[in-house]
Amino acid sequence: MDEEIRKNFRFNYFVNVMDGAFFGFGLGFASFSTVLPLFISSMTDSAILIGLVMAVHSLGWQLPQLFMAKSIARQTQYKPMVVLLTIHERVPFLGLTLIALLLPKIGVTAGLTLTFLMLAWQGFGGGFTANPWQVMIHKVIPPDYLATFFGVQGAAANLLASGAAIIAGTILDRQPYPSNYALVFALTSVCLLISWFFIALTREPEHEVNHEEVVQNSVIRNALEILRKDRNFTWLLVSRFLSQFGVMGFNFYAVHAVKNLGASETQAGLMTSILMISQVIMNISLGWLADRWSRLNVLKIGFIAMGLSATVAWAAPSFNWFFLVMVLTGVSNTALWTIMMALTLQFGDDTNRPIYVGMANTLIAPFTISAPLIGGWLANQTGYQTTFLASILFSILAIIVLQLRVHDPREKFSNTPQSQEV
Repeated sequence: MDEEIRKNFRFNYFVNVMDGAFFGFGLGFASFSTVLPLFISSMTDSAILIGLVMAVHSLGWQLPQLFMAKSIARQTQYKPMVVLLTIHERVPFLGLTLIALLLPKIGVTAGLTLTFLMLAWQGFGGGFTANPWQVMIHKVIPPDYLATFFGVQGAAANLLASGAAIIAGTILDRQPYPSNYALVFALTSVCLLISWFFIALTREPEHEVNHEEVVQNSVIRNALEILRKDRNFTWLLVSRFLSQFGVMGFNFYAVHAVKNLGASETQAGLMTSILMISQVIMNISLGWLADRWSRLNVLKIGFIAMGLSATVAWAAPSFNWFFLVMVLTGVSNTALWTIMMALTLQFGDDTNRPIYVGMANTLIAPFTISAPLIGGWLANQTGYQTTFLASILFSILAIIVLQLRVHDPREKFSNTPQSQEV
């Protein structure tokens, strides 16, 4: 099988980078941080409902992953499951297109209800797809190129998303409401359809499955056993928990720069552009460095950048410092997504890797949701700088845990036999 994977490596690399690129292109039109909140705000003034857009997306992505583990472990091929399940994270944008077109007839209440149903469907569709997609990528992309692949894919997605965001802004400004939103959601649907065709081209050989090992224990029991036996992975999870609070100030950088440091909306837009460009560059460079040096050490660099970004934001005397903040945020975001995903896939073997992947996402879901809410509460009570200070403290704790308690799993497996099946 390894020979067949190597033979199809370039092809699989290309089609899956294109999948990510067009997926990012599509989400640039219907951004969860700008376009979708604006669509909700056109129907309601409720800050809670507007804030739920990203919360529903994050919860849907992370929560289901662990519960997919046993079903994934039974598969001799992962691609059929991925191709089927990913439909559920793409079709809802077609639903949003219809909602926008019909909004004048169905009214605001029905529009809001149906919109959140689509968002929930899309979020959980992504969550059910995420685990089998990650183990499929681990199977068809040789491990030595995994971080580089995720970096190139992420860079392509960010680059096209930046262009799509500009086009979407023009459409929203120049087209009448609500057909303007219908058009950007329709463009998202087209891009995601193209993305789906690329991922469906993946060439994945079959592999053998020991069904007795797969069905021996429940997913929860296996997960608890891993937490008890694999202390290295457990401490990695602890560092991830802490990092969710380390980044809770990221959501308020632009708001603080505009409201408290005198930045204009144009300058805030420039900050966003610097962030996107930084992530394009960092995805490629950090992914390459992680494969040739150490994924764990590159992750440490990302954690340090996380703390430094909050430190500069906290101490900045003027908004000009926030251009540096955005660069540091780009380093941190890349490490926490691209490098963390590649590092997590180093744990376990073909039987229990889906459980590791599921745990790395499902178990941090409560912290992903609660951290920005706590950060917002701190900002409301005592100001944004208090949130930044809390981010600094949690970043330091995350760095300490990563440095003192987590070691590279590749070093473990290169010197000792493969861990016992759980």
